[in-house]
Amino acid sequence: MSLLITLILSYLVGSVPTSIIVTRLVKGVDIRTQGSGNAGGTNVVRTLGLGWGALVIIIDAVKGFLASALISQIALGDLVQILGVSLQDAAAVRILAGCAAVAGHVWSVFAGFRGGKGVSTAAGMLLGVAPAEMLASLVVFLVVVAVTKYVSLGSILAAVAFPVTLLIREDLMGARIPDYLTLLLFSTVLAFFLILNHRANMKRLIAGTEHRFGTPRA
Repeated sequence: MSLLITLILSYLVGSVPTSIIVTRLVKGVDIRTQGSGNAGGTNVVRTLGLGWGALVIIIDAVKGFLASALISQIALGDLVQILGVSLQDAAAVRILAGCAAVAGHVWSVFAGFRGGKGVSTAAGMLLGVAPAEMLASLVVFLVVVAVTKYVSLGSILAAVAFPVTLLIREDLMGARIPDYLTLLLFSTVLAFFLILNHRANMKRLIAGTEHRFGTPRA
């Protein structure tokens, strides 16, 4: 029961539609009718400027961090079973709580189940469970965006970088990462989910029509 409460609370926290609230308060518009139409921080940057966009990105990340680092405490110690496999370690509970927050961000109950793509919230969640790997993913994101100006490409490669970094540290560098298999399983699934959520962006990247960050939208 405590796990169910944790997941519900995490989902509700993730569902807070930060970008929609901020753009309505500042400009009186629905962010989903502006720019790319995505209810995320990058689109807020395009619509309201860097300051407001950064605020939205930070708050969205905090939602994921709160779920994985704090709300998860309600259910720690519960027996968690995924596909018949028992996962009793704390990482499983923290990641499940964080994933519930990501689901809330993407399918917000407060915004007609039309939220953002979940990248910032996922980043906050992963920061709460594996900060070293999250830092590596952040570096990948920043480098890719700086070089290509494609935020979507940076997000996709950063999502992939997290489980890859886990593999490199554990299997090639000999690090002993706590809850390694649990982290690898969930981060791989999460990366796949984030990639699927960017499939429209990938089509535009292949077609050469994806919008570059910092350039005017036609």
